[in-house]
Formats: sequence, C-alpha cells, structure tokens
Amino acid sequence: MLTNPPFLFATFATTDAMLPISKVASGAKNLLVRPTAARSLATFANQKVKMSNLESDKFINYQRIEDNLKIVRDRLQHPLTLAEKIVYGHLDDAKNQDIARGSSYLKLRPDRVACQDATAQMALLQFMSAGLPSVAVPTTVHCDHLIEAQKGGVPDLARANEINKEVYSFLSSCSQKYNIGFWKPGSGIIHQIILENYAFPGGMMIGTDSHTPNAGGLGMVAVGVGGADAVDVMANIPWELKCPKVIGVKLTGKLNGWTSAKDVILKVAGILTVKGGTGAIVEYFGPGVDSISCTGMATICNMGAEIGATTSVFPFNSRMADYLRATNRSAIADYATSFKHNLTPDAGAKYDQVIEIDLNTLEPHVNGPFTPDLATPLSKFKDAVIKNGWPKEMKVGLIGSCTNSSYEDMSRSASLAQQALDAGITAKAGFTITPGSEQIRATIERDGQAAVFDKIGGVVLANACGPCIGQWDRQDVKKGEKNSILISYNRNFTGRNDANPATHAFVTSPELVTAMVFAGDLTFNPMTDSLQGPKGPFKFQPPNGAELPPRGFDPGVDTYQAPPADRSQVKVAVSPTSDRLQLLEPFTAYNPKNYENIDVLIKVKGKCTTDHISMAGPWLKYRGHLDNISNNMLIGAINIANDKANTIYNKLTQKWEAVPKTARDYKAAAKPWVVIGDENYGEGSSREHAALEVRHLGGVAVIVKSFARIHETNLKKQGMLPLTFADPKDYEKIAPEDIVSIVGLDKFQPGVPLTLRVAKADGSKVDIKLNHTFNEGQIGWFKAGSALNLMAAAAK
Repeated sequence: MLTNPPFLFATFATTDAMLPISKVASGAKNLLVRPTAARSLATFANQKVKMSNLESDKFINYQRIEDNLKIVRDRLQHPLTLAEKIVYGHLDDAKNQDIARGSSYLKLRPDRVACQDATAQMALLQFMSAGLPSVAVPTTVHCDHLIEAQKGGVPDLARANEINKEVYSFLSSCSQKYNIGFWKPGSGIIHQIILENYAFPGGMMIGTDSHTPNAGGLGMVAVGVGGADAVDVMANIPWELKCPKVIGVKLTGKLNGWTSAKDVILKVAGILTVKGGTGAIVEYFGPGVDSISCTGMATICNMGAEIGATTSVFPFNSRMADYLRATNRSAIADYATSFKHNLTPDAGAKYDQVIEIDLNTLEPHVNGPFTPDLATPLSKFKDAVIKNGWPKEMKVGLIGSCTNSSYEDMSRSASLAQQALDAGITAKAGFTITPGSEQIRATIERDGQAAVFDKIGGVVLANACGPCIGQWDRQDVKKGEKNSILISYNRNFTGRNDANPATHAFVTSPELVTAMVFAGDLTFNPMTDSLQGPKGPFKFQPPNGAELPPRGFDPGVDTYQAPPADRSQVKVAVSPTSDRLQLLEPFTAYNPKNYENIDVLIKVKGKCTTDHISMAGPWLKYRGHLDNISNNMLIGAINIANDKANTIYNKLTQKWEAVPKTARDYKAAAKPWVVIGDENYGEGSSREHAALEVRHLGGVAVIVKSFARIHETNLKKQGMLPLTFADPKDYEKIAPEDIVSIVGLDKFQPGVPLTLRVAKADGSKVDIKLNHTFNEGQIGWFKAGSALNLMAAAAK
C-alpha cells in the first residue's frame, strides 16, 4: 500500500507551489499538483457546501469523486480527460466496473434530475406507478414548454395558465407529493434556471430534454435522457450509460469582434455533422477557453446536442467562478477552486479525436436551412443564398431561447439595436426576444436592454421555449409559403419553429440576427455592408456588452415552489375523463409469436428526427396522455413508397391512410408491425413519446441504418427492439409490402446478431443480418415488456 497519495495532474493551475512540467498536444500549460496535508482524503468530506441555495439539506459530494478516481487511476494507469474524471467519479462501483470507452456499460449515480413540463408528465406518471414515497436524488420540474408565443409575454403567460391549468396542477401537486422542486410557468427555460441555480463544476445531472448539456458551461456532465432513465435515478437505481468516447476540441486564440461563442459550435457542427458526436462527450480545452464567458460556454454545450453528442463540457476556470459568484454561489466557486485538480484534464490525456479551432480567425457562421450542420461562413453566405435560391427576404428575426438568452447575449444584441436607433435606421423584419429566465427578463428590463428592443419594434415574449420548439402562433405567412427566418436557437428541422415546412430557418448568433433585422435581407453582411439611413450611409460597429450585470442580477418575481415539510396530506389526482392526462397501463411481456410474420408499417425515407416521429407544437398538450398523443405517431415521416408524409397503405382496408390510423387498425387485429428507417434515426429531442407511441400502437421493432443515442435507449426502455442493419445497404432489400420475422430471439444475448427473414410477394425469402447493442440488463427490460415492468416486479 502507498503511504502517500499518487501525484495528480491539473490544467490551468494557479498556486505557487505547483511546478510546470510540459506541454501536451492541447498546447495548454499543464502543472503537476503535489497533494499536501491540506488536501487530505478527508478535506472534501469535511466541507458541507450546498448544491443549491434552494436546497438546504443537499450537499456537493466531491469526496465521492476523489475516492472513485483514486480507484480508477490505480486500475487504468493513464492520464484522464475531464469527461472521464466526472463520469468515472460518479461510478456506482468504481472497483468492479468494467471501463472501456465506446463499449462497456457504466452504472452511474447522478447528483440530480431535471424535467421540463412536457416530458415531466410522462416521467412522473411512470414514477407514480413505481409506488415510491419520494425521489431519491434532488429533482426539479420546470414549466417552460407549454406557453405559446402569440402576442407577448404577459398575455401569452396568462393564456397558458388558463389552457394548461390541469397539467400545471398535476405537476405542482406531484412535485409536492414526491419532494420535487417546482418552477412555475413564467420562471424561465429549464436550462437557464439550472445554470443559475443548480449546475456546479464536476457534477453529474440527467435531464428529460436533449439540451440538458447546457450545464456543461459550468463544468458539469449533464446528459439529456428519456423519462424512463430519469425515473430510474429518481427511484435510486443506478443510471446506465455506454462508456462514452471523448472528442477533444482545442481552442486557441481569442474571440473578438463579431465572432461569438455561438460560432464555435456552429463551426463544430459543420465539421462533425448531426451524427458525428454520437456516443461521445465533446470536451473543450486549450488557451482559447479562457476568452469565452461562462454563459458562452453554456451556449456551446447546449447546441452540442445537434451533433449527437452525449454531452459537452468545459474545464473549470475563473469565468465559471465569476458566474457562480454573480449568482450568489461563492461557496461553490471556492469549493470548486480547491477541487480544481479534478475539474480539469490531466496532462497527456488522450482523446479519441481532436479538432482544432483558432478563435482569432473564426468567422461568424450561419447554419441551415432545414438542418443545423449545414455551416456557412458569413463571408460566403450571400453567395450560398443566391446559388441555392433560398428566399432572400428575411421575414422575422428571433433571439433568445435556452441557447442564447444570457445577459451577455442580450447586451451585445441591444448594443447593435442602439447603434441603428442612433442612426435613424428602422427594422425591416419582425423581431422577437425570448428571455431565458425571469431573472434575465427582470435584469434587462432594469438595465435598459428591453427598452431598446421595444423602441425598434421588438416583442419580448414569455420566459419560455416559445418558437424554438414550435410554440409560435405565427400569422405573417401562410402555411406552405416559402420564406426565411433567422434564429439564435439551436435546431432548425423542417417545420420546427412554425409548423410550416416551407420556412427556411437559419441558425446563427443573436448579434447577427439583430443586425440583419435592420436589412431584412439575407444577403446583407453587417461586417462589410452599409445601410442607407436618414443621416446617410450607416455601417454597424462590432457588438459589445457586459458579460455579467454590473449592478448584479435582479431576481424578478419569485416563481419557485419548494416541496412542503409535511407531504403526507398532498393528493395527486388524474381524472379518468381527462384528455390531457392518462394513467399508464403496463406493456405486455415478451411473446415470441409477436416477432413472426409481421408487417412493415412504414419504410421511412431519409431524415427522421423525433419531430418527424412525434411532433411538438400543438401536440405538446397531449404529452401526459399516451393514447391521444399517439395520434401524431410518424405523421412527419416520409414514406418511401409514395414520397408522402402520413400516407401509407393499410393492408386491412386496402386503402392509403394515415400512419396512426393504420397502426391502430393493425393493433386491433393483433397484427404486430415494424418500422424500417434510414441513418441517425431519432435524432433531435429526448422525447420518449417517440418510443412510447410506437410501442403503444403495436410496434415491436425499429430497424434502421443507425440510431441517435437517446432514441435507441428510449426504445429499449419501452420493451422495443432497436436493431441496425449489419450492412446499411440491406435497407434497400426491404419493400413496404414485405412480411418479416425476427429470428434468434430464443437465444437473445449480448453481442450476438439477430436475423431478419424477409418474405417477398413473389414467395422468395431473404435473410438479413441485424446488429443490436443490448446488454444483459437491457435484455431483461425486453423480456419483461419494459424497464418499468422490471422495476415494478422487483419492488413487489
């Protein structure tokens, strides 16, 4: 046994006692840290630092990370990335856990869970069915998805409170019953609230929203999951995650001028594409990191969801400490500083892939339309607009959302609006502003940014997701009318923002959106072009704005509901006649007959995101009612048989009918079915409804070229078979009219492929090899009918 702890490595260290040793591939200075008596194994255990000012009895457990990493270092004998430190630091059993990047399944103990209102309904309905008295880890519910942008913040919030009264009451009472913190409508967007109140360096959180990685801006491994995963953690069951690979993004130089943090992730998306980050954590490092604000780092991590990454994370530095202190969490800033050796990567840490970006030369980018990875530098955007025939007129500019609604974003955008006001330039396009939280709204109202936006005709929307998720009652164009909008959001799939498939949505920084509102023209480049005003030609100067409010944040209206001390008398009621909420019935267990001679419901052509499988927008109101929301199942997917959406051949009626209607007919006739899909199937949102609906309407398997991570897991959790073609070309061998059987389930085991036996109309048969990623535990979910069934059985 060693009498002294082994040396630990850290980056960006600052104390005089530390000696520089060498430079590694990152180009950043790394320092060897010799542990002292002051940093004994008991140091972190002896400190009680609250995880949040809103939770007086919940504390950060750095000691667990310290202890786990001592075991892991002894086992692995190699330097660790930051992502590895945080992930392995949360292992349930560090001594016996198999650890292999990209292959082993890790059992983890996250520090907390966060749920937004649309996904929380199903998550809490599942938790209720488990019969437990309280959540096992700190959990919060945030009301942000059900508020439709229509007239402006105040009237839209009042309307949402009335329309969604039943759902809000359910979420509120359920939160009180099960010891969950509840953020009322108008509080703000889940990810901004988390950053302001709950995220902390080195922590691990799962959230029922794909943009949960936003908290990586505060050095947290925060992962978007489906509700069933959240229920596991809430029920004190270790959370399972395939050991992620680590993609390193080395940043050099400094952000300057028009270039913003948003441009970093827009550039990365162009490099990695929408599936390039699948199965990996993206870890940013290098000297350029220190030129980015904490909220800027959060922006980058937030949109990392669009490259399929498990999450993204930044190393702890002074910018994070500044933000923690500005949000009244100085104790966490000090605690994290003392723990910095585990909040930064080791010298010599190895990445599975390294991307280098020079911030000095990085250009502003515009990505889109219809996909967030079509990246175009601003200097080339005019030519791209003309070459591709994209609608040149910019109809609306929209800034804010969970991706870009920080004080810095609002200040820099307002500085450009003020320049235009001073020059007498008026807006040529509509302009909306979505504050990320009540705190941001109140602060920009106090400090004048909101007034500037108002003077140029901007509409400040409610503190909610709004148009970013399709909650936009848009009236300026007709459905089907081609038009262009510029957004500072994160996602721009077809019809995503306004349910109009002809809308060309382009993702960029809030600064570029604001400047281009005054031109109303996508070919305008604010860095080089001038506008004609009453005082002559006018050219924008680069934006500027404070990173944090000089007078501190104004918290605004208190919208937080803490769980009561006595929860015994709280009642949670779900009306059997409700069309918004529905108690869940268990799915049936595995039956071999359901996998023999089954129909292909639909063969999907091309991109099929969770928006295609289970649309948001007006359908959000049914997120707590599985049967009702199932009426939107796959209505956006394109049928390869006719190149149409929501029109498939119903073999029972012998008519071309809607997908949900056909599925219901097959289910009523006890005819199981499968879906055939293309690449990166299920990319986008974390919504588990995209899996639940398929299971509810009689589906047994989804067979595709490749899956997005969250959707594959969600399907497994609901007792479905997510399978992939061993040879992607075999996708071409299946026709929509074929009858198929899945062979090999009688000996279903990890690592052993299955066979798809395809019966053709001419009587011939084709066998196709199918791969899967099930482990032993997940096969247990499948045989039980769902992970929840297995949990309920274990609880009896």
